[in-house]
Amino acid sequence: MDTFIFLKFLSQLALPPASLAVGALAALVLMALRRRRLGRLAIALAIAETIVLSFPPISHALMTVLENQARAAAANAPPCCYDAIVVLGGGILPAMPPARAEPDLTDSADRMWEAARLYHRGVAPRIVVSGGGFMALAGRPETTEAEAMRRFLIALGVPDGAIVSESTSLNTIDNMRNIHAMVKDQRVALVTSAYHMPRALRVAANEKLNVAAFPTDFRAVPSTRPPWDNWVPSADGLATSCVALREILAIAFDRRTGASMR
Repeated sequence: MDTFIFLKFLSQLALPPASLAVGALAALVLMALRRRRLGRLAIALAIAETIVLSFPPISHALMTVLENQARAAAANAPPCCYDAIVVLGGGILPAMPPARAEPDLTDSADRMWEAARLYHRGVAPRIVVSGGGFMALAGRPETTEAEAMRRFLIALGVPDGAIVSESTSLNTIDNMRNIHAMVKDQRVALVTSAYHMPRALRVAANEKLNVAAFPTDFRAVPSTRPPWDNWVPSADGLATSCVALREILAIAFDRRTGASMR
């Protein structure tokens, strides 16, 4: 098992809902060993983590830590002109026939919309779409994220000839290494979700990419939240907390040339 898969697996176990199952299993084992107090503590901590992370004010606070860094980086980015717009994968799921005949947009699809807007604004003459297909490693019939993004960008009015595909990367480190091999020292407008931008910029700097930040997909917008959401745990709050914590943990603990939990 390589480091990328190990970190993916570890991050899943450390956060809800998997952490709730881990806590319950740990509690059963401890109680079987007559460590009832520790068993009750294990399940109580797992439940508390799930409840706390489900409150929207908590999830928005965690997300704000990342998005404020993205805003600061964007404020320093010249509005024009670049050699390429690079949009990172994560905004679309590739087709996987016969179960999924067409690509499917995810919550991060704003990445592609922003790339198309920048292209139509004349920020750069081409768009580099970056993302492979993890299931393709197992021989499954699947197109790549890059191909799915290319099709979507064409639907948004971007000419096919203006789109360049990087279709072998499976994580952020691979994204940046492969893109650097393609663009060398050219100036790049980097498009990704705001929560992902701090880690993407860190990896880009390690790979010596000349990038400027164009974040999108901002999620911490408290003014759009109804007041009662402040006091009611929600599935959306839990999902947002987990997304933010994966990024924060990757930045803090992954000591390779960058972090690769996307």
